[in-house]
Amino acid sequence: MKSIGANFPAVLILGVLVLSCLSHVRSDASDHRYKEGDPVPLYANKVDPQPQEKTEALGEVLNGDRLVSAPYKLNFREEKDSSVVCKKKLSKDEVASFRKAVDKDYYFQMYYDDLPIWGLSANKDRVIEISARMDPHSLVDLPEDKEVDAEFMYTAKWKETDTPFEKRMDTIPCNDSHEGLEERFRYGQDEEAADDQEETGWKYIHGDVFCFPKYKSHFAASLGSGAQLFTLMVFIFMLALVGVFYPYNRGALFTDLVVVYALTSGIAGYVATSFYCQLEGMNWIRNLLLTVCLFCGPLFLIFYFLNTVAVAYNTTATLPFGTIVVIVLIWTLVTSPLLVLGGIAGKNSKAEFQAPCRTTKYPREIPPLPWYRSAVPQMAMAGFLPFSAIYIELYYIFASVWGHRIYTIYSILFIVFIILLIIVTAFITIALTYFQLPTEDHEWWWRSFLCGGSTGIFIYAYCLYYYYARSDMSGFMQTSFFFGYVACICYGFFLMLGMVGFRASLLFVRHIYRSIKCE
Repeated sequence: MKSIGANFPAVLILGVLVLSCLSHVRSDASDHRYKEGDPVPLYANKVDPQPQEKTEALGEVLNGDRLVSAPYKLNFREEKDSSVVCKKKLSKDEVASFRKAVDKDYYFQMYYDDLPIWGLSANKDRVIEISARMDPHSLVDLPEDKEVDAEFMYTAKWKETDTPFEKRMDTIPCNDSHEGLEERFRYGQDEEAADDQEETGWKYIHGDVFCFPKYKSHFAASLGSGAQLFTLMVFIFMLALVGVFYPYNRGALFTDLVVVYALTSGIAGYVATSFYCQLEGMNWIRNLLLTVCLFCGPLFLIFYFLNTVAVAYNTTATLPFGTIVVIVLIWTLVTSPLLVLGGIAGKNSKAEFQAPCRTTKYPREIPPLPWYRSAVPQMAMAGFLPFSAIYIELYYIFASVWGHRIYTIYSILFIVFIILLIIVTAFITIALTYFQLPTEDHEWWWRSFLCGGSTGIFIYAYCLYYYYARSDMSGFMQTSFFFGYVACICYGFFLMLGMVGFRASLLFVRHIYRSIKCE
């Protein structure tokens, strides 16, 4: 479904408003001085041959200008409110033409008292600046293969300015690139919105906050991997609570980790592909390959390195060839097919991204921010609180895995995981997202993921402390095994908690922007 502005002039709705300063024209009023209520010449360029044409100079003809009188009566300092220009029933062909124009970003070009359309300001008896903006509250949908009734209206508002007449051209940017002009239009529209209602910073960027993030294929793959690992953790805790991992059932934990990870790979494929398609991604197969490699790739590389070290030291930590074959078969015959099936299901879900606000095509530039609002300090703040909540429990876990103690209090660990880790991560990420938006920093997608996952970095930093202060490990082999396997675990926590942080922030951002009038 596409929309055009119903109260926008007919010549203005061919696409996105773009300021043009390609050429200057001469108005009929030679001295550019007017009294209140005097008619001011308004010309449209390259629109329709029916209106009365204006005689152009040679340079204007060579430039391709064909100026005609526009049907809008904008008398000097005379305000109008929703004046009707015309009513028209658009045929199917005309609707198709409008849809094509919207897709191709057509724009208009008009002149008011020699000024390209921009501001509408007056300085005593002269026009200084002019702008035309679409009213987002009055839109007409353009469905395919249907006729549409459209009513074209316009509103004129004046305000005084201190800019002298001699410098009025200085207010016009000389960058006529499409993106730059689109940017200028967006700021002009926001200025008008600020005149109508007082807005805070987070409301001010409502058109930019749901613009899709950069590297969306990596982002969707990270969410898919994080969702799978979260499901894996929940299943493992369920098995632990029913007594599967009793103290003398040696190897049960690692066996179940391999099996459950293989069986939950379809979740990664579904979440990654469906979200990637919501972000209007096109190459879903490449996204699926990225998803399968995002966690398994580093895991296999570290495993290969550690197994090579074990072979070199001729220790029992070396995995037998038969075990390696079983793992490869599980990954080939179970993990990969389920991942592909999940990806196909995600692609066919045809879910659309639900944004409560109208999203602009080109996000605004983020203003300069102090250093402590950048990503790294925010990640440090986000990761410290959840880590401090699980700090004590980490010692017992490490002592059980790398020492000789037996860990049996899985119920306490499950409570720590849900209440202290997941909930605290969600709330701290929401808080930092809320602090980020009022600064007009709308790039919260990756920031929320990184802040949520930063607890994994703190856990890995704790490994350094544990290795040197609490353990008796030494030598290259022990060091390699300890930091290698812990790196895989912390990386998994990073992906899992990053997914939790983003999902929590997404719910929060959707909620706050659904509660304001953004359209």
